[in-house]
Amino acid sequence: MIFYAPEVKAALDAGRPIVALETTIVTHGMPYPINVRTARSLEDIIRAEGAVPATIAIMDGTILIGITDLELERLAHAGDVRKLSRADLADALVKRQLGATTVAATMLIAARAGIRVFATGGIGGVHRGAERTFDASADLSELARSPVTVVCAGAKAILDLPKTLEVLETLGVPAIGYGTDTFPAFYSRESGLRAPLRCDTPEEVAALVRMQRALGMSSGVLVANPIPHAAEIPFDEMQTYVDAAIAAADERGIGGKELTPFLLGDVLERTGGRSLTANVALVENNARLAARIARAMTAA
Repeated sequence: MIFYAPEVKAALDAGRPIVALETTIVTHGMPYPINVRTARSLEDIIRAEGAVPATIAIMDGTILIGITDLELERLAHAGDVRKLSRADLADALVKRQLGATTVAATMLIAARAGIRVFATGGIGGVHRGAERTFDASADLSELARSPVTVVCAGAKAILDLPKTLEVLETLGVPAIGYGTDTFPAFYSRESGLRAPLRCDTPEEVAALVRMQRALGMSSGVLVANPIPHAAEIPFDEMQTYVDAAIAAADERGIGGKELTPFLLGDVLERTGGRSLTANVALVENNARLAARIARAMTAA
């Protein structure tokens, strides 16, 4: 059921640093060929930082931990790839369907494989209007149960960020601002919300994770790494695009798993492609930091 790429298996056996990567960024997050180019770039960055990338996908009834270029191209070109979270992972495996892993599914699989660090763009969270729809991402509950350190640029800007932070606190998930006292908002370095915790080096993050484990805590740790200055879209400007995208989704009755891809695509159009440029920059930045944290955790 689980196949480890030789590079990943060798790193696990030797206790070398590994960084998990998701695949919805390939299938649902970016257009071709930028999605493939970005996926390869993330792996190259992680290797350059002295760690091993483990890109995770579901193919032909098997969980792949580490994928080949051919498998990456298959994901990028297939039109029937399922966006998999915890709830439907087993179903896709039984039906031998092609699946890309969300943050939640990637965390679950990484934890089972013994991979302790995961790099992504942004986590899911509480959607706006959740008091009516109860729409909240499974990423939050997975962070509460899977002992994986997730490096992201905060929660996606399309979400209700104050409620997302409240839920993380309720679930006991440490939410760290990396080098900042302000919680980042994906495309923007600042959201106007205070980050609950702060760390300034990979070693500080590794020490916090070690203390979590020493206390018997099995939750994940969220590291919110601000997008590089040169690539950010200011928060107030970004909110005008997000508000318009959410209104468009409401008009069309779009919700559930289809909501996030729709909103990201709508925002892409409204920003004239700037949001995609920002997305690539922030996820590459996160991969770099995740590799450094993985090295610090391995050295401990």
